Parts: sequence; structure tokens; C-alpha cells
Amino acid sequence: MGEATAKRRCPWCLGSEAYLRYHDEEWGAPVHDDRRLFEFLVLEGAQAGLSWSTILNKRDNYRRAFARFDPEKVARFGAREVRKLLADAGIVRNRLKIESAIGNARAFLEVRREFGSFDAYLWGFVDGRPLQDRRRSMREVPARTPVSDALSRDLKRRGFRFVGSTIVYAFMQAVGVVNDHLTNCFRRAQLAALPRSRSSAKLRKK
Repeated sequence: MGEATAKRRCPWCLGSEAYLRYHDEEWGAPVHDDRRLFEFLVLEGAQAGLSWSTILNKRDNYRRAFARFDPEKVARFGAREVRKLLADAGIVRNRLKIESAIGNARAFLEVRREFGSFDAYLWGFVDGRPLQDRRRSMREVPARTPVSDALSRDLKRRGFRFVGSTIVYAFMQAVGVVNDHLTNCFRRAQLAALPRSRSSAKLRKK
């Protein structure tokens, strides 16, 4: 416990043990696995208007309900699956969010067909290298950026929903496209020291 309390962390994670684990182990770490990218895309969309703690607490339920975030399986969901999801108290029972997750799975597969992977598409927006911001306080962390604006516009053009720039920026933070750990947080230096990703070799198609 002494080691945990001695580490400096981003203040947003100090509310619960689940937040601490998420901050220390996942948030801001570069993700290059398509299934995990799809998971975060669905979860960030589900979070719209709610707290992230609500979604973290329902994460296991989402994995069960959405076929462990296999986009090929979710893309095949139809009316029967939608009815089942709407009756599932373990997830956010919002029809628009549920239907958008299914539609996004189909759009996700189209992106993968075009670029080889969603990973290559996403990381092409930053040339394969996480953006290393230097934020000293939470007040300096933006809700959106020009990169999230561009990614949001392109996702919408491709048929994705619940991908406004603010949601997209939260997604970028979660999967490490941007390193928004504060300068005094122990995780910032750890993540900044990671080597450039393999995705940088495959630039995003225009």
C-alpha cells in the first residue's frame, strides 16, 4: 500500500481501486489489437452522458453481451439480439447506443477490409507515434483536438455513430494515441519511453 500511495498519479483515478488499476495498467498504453480497439470504441460510445466508472463497472457484462467484442460476430447481430440486449440489466440499455455498436461493428469491418486492420487506419492519423502532450494539470487537458476532429469527421463519413470529437478524443486517450498522463504522473514517463509502434510503417490511406 505504501508503494501505491507514494506514486504520483493523475487525480481523476483516485476515486476507486478499479480506477487506479485502469489508470496504472491500461489508460494511455498504446493498443494495436483490433478487438481491443473495437472494445474501447463501443465502451466510449456507451459512456456518452454517463460516468466512466459506470462503464468500468459494467465492462465484464459488455464483454459477455457483445461476444467479447468480436466485431465479426457483433456485425451479425439482428433484431433478436437487439431485444436481448435491451433486456440486459448488465449494460446500458439505450437503443441508440446498442444499435450504433452493431452498426459500428459493420463499419469497423469495412475499415479493416480497406486498410488491412483498424489499427493501421487509426494510427495513421498520428503516423504511428503516440502524441506526447505535456499537461501539468487537469485544466490543461482539452476535450477535443484538431486530430480528434479529423478522426471524428472521417469515422462519421464511414458510417460510425457516437463518434463526436469529444468521444473520439477520450478514445484516443484510452488507447494511447495520445499520452495525456500529467507530467508528474509516474505513467507518463513509462509510456513516453515505449518504442515507436509497428503501425508507423503503414500510413493511412487518403
